[in-house]
Amino acid sequence: MPNRFGAFSSQMIRALMDSSSIEGSDTKRIRPASLDLAISDEIYRIDGIFQPRSGEKVRDLLPLVSALPHNISSPLERGVTYIVKLSESLKLPADVFAYCNPKSSVGRNDIQVRVIADGVSRFDTVAPAGFSGELWLVIQPNSFAIKMENGMSLSQIRFFNSDTGFNENDLTESFDKDKLLWEFDSQKPFEYKNFSVKDGDGSIILTLAISSEISGWESLEGDKILDLSKIGAYEPEEFFRPIAARDGIIKLRQGRFYILQTDECVRVPSHLACEMIPMDARSGEFRSHYAGYIDPGWGYGNGGDGVGRRLVLEVRPFEPLTFRKNQPVAKIRFERMAEVPSLSYDILPDSNYASLFNAPRLSKQFKSF
Repeated sequence: MPNRFGAFSSQMIRALMDSSSIEGSDTKRIRPASLDLAISDEIYRIDGIFQPRSGEKVRDLLPLVSALPHNISSPLERGVTYIVKLSESLKLPADVFAYCNPKSSVGRNDIQVRVIADGVSRFDTVAPAGFSGELWLVIQPNSFAIKMENGMSLSQIRFFNSDTGFNENDLTESFDKDKLLWEFDSQKPFEYKNFSVKDGDGSIILTLAISSEISGWESLEGDKILDLSKIGAYEPEEFFRPIAARDGIIKLRQGRFYILQTDECVRVPSHLACEMIPMDARSGEFRSHYAGYIDPGWGYGNGGDGVGRRLVLEVRPFEPLTFRKNQPVAKIRFERMAEVPSLSYDILPDSNYASLFNAPRLSKQFKSF
C-alpha cells in the first residue's frame, strides 16, 4: 500500500479533477507529480506587484495596481509587469494544500512568473489546506519581450497532504541507497560522506560546472521578441551569447542573467520528488534559479538504469561574482511522494530536457547545439 502522505502523484491529481476539486483544466496537463496551469486570454498590464490579504479576491484588487486590459496577441514588453487569469480554479479538500513553480522554459528565458491565489498573502502558495478560489499569474519578462498564446502553460502546481521534505537523517539514509547524485564524466554515484559543504538541514549543495568550451549563456537584452509558441525556432545567439571559463574561472556581471548548470547529476527515483531551494547569502548575493521543480523519474531512466542529469541554473548576480570549480551554486531538497506516480519524467514522450548535454541547454524554443 502507498504511504498516502506527501506529494500527490499523477493519479491522485486526476482524482482531484474527477471530484471537481480542480476545475477548468485538462488531464493532458498532468505531469508525474504536478499539473501544468494554463493561461487564459484575460490579461492586464499593471504598475506593480501586490498580494491579497485574507478574504480578498485578486480580481477586486486590480484597480489597486491600475490594471489596463492587454490583448494577448500583442507582445509583453521587457521590464513591464502583467497579470493573467489562469484557466484553473480550485476547491480543495480540507487536508490538501499546494505550491507552484515556474515551468523550466519560462525560467530559462528570464521570465519571472508567480502565482497569486485569492486571499493568500504569499506567492506560489495555495494554503492553508482547503483553499477555494481563483488563481492568477504575475508575469515579468526581464531580458526580452515575449509573445504568448491562450492555453499556454508557464507555471505548474503541486499538491500535498503532508510535508515529507527530507531532514538530515532522511537524506543520509536515502543518499546512498537511492543513488541520488552522480558524477557526469565517470557516471558513478557520489557517496554522501565525500561532500565537504553541507548545511545539515536535509538539503544537498551542488557546485557549478566549469568548461573552457561553453560553460553557459548570458542573455542579450534588447528589442527582439521571443515567441513562446515556436519550438526549436531560434538560434541561441539571437538572444544569448556563450560564455566560457578562462583559467578555470567564470566571471558573472552584476544584474545580468545567465544560464549555467550544476557539475553534479541529479537522479530522482519514482518514489521521490525534488525541488531547488534558495541559496543563502553565505555563498554570495545571487539568485540561482527561477524554475526549480524536478519531477519523479528525472535522470532515473527506464526502470532505474539512469545515471542522473545535470540541473540547469538561472542565475542573476546581485554583485560581481567569480566562480571556480567545486564552488557552491545551488541547493536541492528531496521529498517523499504519497505514492509512486504512474508517469515518470524520463519516459514521457514530451519530456523536453531528458538528454545529457555537455553545455547547459537553453529552452525548448531554441535549436539544439
